[in-house]
Amino acid sequence: MTEHDDTNPKPPSVAHARFAIGDVVKHRLFDFRGVVFDVDPVFANSEEWYQSIPEDARPPKDQPYYHLLAENADSSYIAYVSQQNLEADGDSAPVEHPAIAGMFDGRDGARYRLKRQLRH
Repeated sequence: MTEHDDTNPKPPSVAHARFAIGDVVKHRLFDFRGVVFDVDPVFANSEEWYQSIPEDARPPKDQPYYHLLAENADSSYIAYVSQQNLEADGDSAPVEHPAIAGMFDGRDGARYRLKRQLRH
């Protein structure tokens, strides 16, 4: 066997998801926070969406991306954010997104509990 064998290339490595469904997180650069309601192990949005991010701020695709029920001082919305741009939110105030009641049954400490019928 040679030193370099291309017959069985290694799959790309995938970073471990730092956050789970129900976690409250905040964006590292922008002033918003939200509740995680889904996690993609790697980027899974459209190429058009990805290219709309300024190149100097565009995060790598090979990391977890999180779907958030997000809020800022002005509105509530759905956000799609790379792991590198999120951190745990230390604020104990509830997230006031209107879709939370449809997905979650309240909170256990800092984490929201996913409704039983939505768990798999």
